[in-house]
Parts: sequence; C-alpha cells; structure tokens
Amino acid sequence: MARPPAHTDHHPVVIDRAGLQALVDTLIADGRTVVAPTVRDGAIVYDEITKIAELPAGWGDEQKPGHYRLQRRKDDALFGYVVGPDSWKRFLFPPVSVTWRAELGEDGVAVSPPPQPPRYAFLGVRACELAAISVQDRVLVNTPYPDRDYAARRENAMFIAVNCSTPAATCFCTSMGTGPRVASGYDLGLTELLDGRRPRFLVEIGSDRGAALVARLSAHDAVPTDREAAAAVWSAAAAGISKTLPADGIEDVLVRNLEHPRWDTVAARCLTCANCTMVCPTCFCADFREAGGLDAHQSEQHRTWASCFSVDHSQLHGGSMRWTVKSRYRQWMVHKLATWHDQFGTSGCVGCGRCIAWCPVGIDITEEAAAIRATDGLTRPSTGATP
Repeated sequence: MARPPAHTDHHPVVIDRAGLQALVDTLIADGRTVVAPTVRDGAIVYDEITKIAELPAGWGDEQKPGHYRLQRRKDDALFGYVVGPDSWKRFLFPPVSVTWRAELGEDGVAVSPPPQPPRYAFLGVRACELAAISVQDRVLVNTPYPDRDYAARRENAMFIAVNCSTPAATCFCTSMGTGPRVASGYDLGLTELLDGRRPRFLVEIGSDRGAALVARLSAHDAVPTDREAAAAVWSAAAAGISKTLPADGIEDVLVRNLEHPRWDTVAARCLTCANCTMVCPTCFCADFREAGGLDAHQSEQHRTWASCFSVDHSQLHGGSMRWTVKSRYRQWMVHKLATWHDQFGTSGCVGCGRCIAWCPVGIDITEEAAAIRATDGLTRPSTGATP
C-alpha cells in the first residue's frame, strides 16, 4: 500500500492562489471530499473545505512542551503553521467507526457491511504525516489480515502534500529521517513561495494521477528562480529544527534499561491522560464494542480508539498487567521507539512533536530517551520489567 517515490520524469510546475483554488474545484468536481487545514477553537484542525479562503491564511503556531498557541504571522501564508492536534489518521482510521450492522427482520437477521467511505483528497499533508501514514500502512494493510476499512479509505485517497517552511520547537523529524521536505507518498507536493513576488506554489508531481490532475490546471513550468526559492524554503526549514532524538541504537538502549530509575521519574509526572496516544499519527490501538438499538431489533459493532495508558488496556482474566503509571508509560515509549521495529520493521515515531506539545505536564519523549541513553549501562541489568 506504500506509495512509490516521486516520479523524476515530471518537471515541477508553478501555480498561483487562483490555481490552488482551481485544484480544489477540480478535486470536488471529480467527486472527492477535500480535507484541509482550517482554524477552529484556537487550533489548526483538518476539516472539509470548498474554498481556499477557509485555509489558515496568516496563522502560525507556537509550540513547546505542554504548550500550543496560534499566533499571527507577518505574512499571509496559507501553510505557515506546523501541525496541530489533528492528524490524517482521523479520516483513514476514524476514532469511531461501524464495523458491521445487524437488523432483525421478518426473514431473520440481516448483517450489512459498513458504508462506503468518501473519496478523500487531503490537502496540506506534511512530510512527517506522510511517513506516519506509511507506518500505519505496514500495521493495517501490509499484513496477512488487512483492515478492509482502512485499506479502502487509503486506496481511494489523494495526497496533496506541502513542504514545511517554519518548524516548531517540538519538531524532530530530521532525527527520524521523515522531513521536513516530502520525499515520497504524495500525488502532488507543494512548496509555498513568499519571496517578495506574487505568492505562488512550486508543484512537484509524485504520481501519474497527480500529473493528470496538473494537466487540467493553468500551470506553467518552473523556472530556475522558482526552484531556487523553493530550495531556500527547504533549507531554512531543516536548519530551523533544533530538537533531536538520535535513533541510532535507541532500541537496544531502551530494552536493556527496563528498570532504569528514569521510568519512576517520568511516572511521577505522567497523568496517564492518553493525550499523547490520541494526537499521535501512528498509534493504532482500538476497542470493539457492541451497541444495540432501543427496540432490540438492531445491533452494531463499533471500533473506537483505545490507549495503552488506560488500566484496562492490558486487562486479562486475572486483572491488568500494567497497573502502575510507570509500566504504562514505559510500554508506550519502548514500543514506539524500540519494539515497533521488531513488529513492523520501522520506528513508530515520525518526529512530529505532537506528544510533546499536547502533554499537559510537558513530558518530552526526546528528553526521556536522552536521559536513559546518558546513563545506559550505569543501572543494574534486569531480565524483566516490573509492573
């Protein structure tokens, strides 16, 4: 299900803001639901749009541990923010979905599959988010038993990516090799250019259907000055990322330090609120619950997001396996950065920084990993972790 790398035989083109609106119009005319960033309740969230006037023009964001605030930029950039609490997971792997529905009728029980999902076009997808979708592909599609609902949503979706220009203090995608420039997994990749000339977008074509879409727009070939302006945006974004999480060897460091005293330190702060798992674009845990109708003639099975920070997440016949805060935080972080490799061949973290900004007490996964790495080998080895 992973998308192929960007096609190198398609030359970049340039469109202006009218061209961006034409792109949205064309997608809608093709029967697609266009989902893009917009401002709501003091945050950048993803929602259906029909006009580029609904994009967060002139808005940026300030992020740090336990802190997220929108702030006005000095320009009118449409994509001058980083990432908010939303991720595209909400549309590909919804928080609540119906897996099946049964209805009792005169001829017995009829079971119907879930309704067909919309044909989405996602506008404004960042490099770290494309990487997160690729991770979820490995979990939910590239398995012996793929998730049919996710696969249908994923297969039908188009991805209009946007390169980052202004990273946040919580970003560490460079450490994870996932950004800030998009590299693969997109149909079209945009770079917003605000270099004193009329606002425009350099458009890189990443798929044949992306090329077919561009052919229907009033676009012109990029000239050297357009490419240079885009390269300056990419370079500035990469240079602006200061937070790091050295991934080299982190799997072994964490696994051999399951009894490190740092777990107790972080547990004293952690509220087990599950915010980090709810905003994470790669977490995939879910519960299945039955919901019956009041007339006793209907029943549905709902799939809902779940979190390893909940006590009942590890509930077995004898009780919860992880009844302490320490054990639950350790499970999340070790799985995300280490044992995910054993299961899926990649890290479960893409460096988007959401878990840092949206943690009420400002716990920073990069700080926790660095603290354990700094004293690796100085604590007593353990063959197993206590709950």
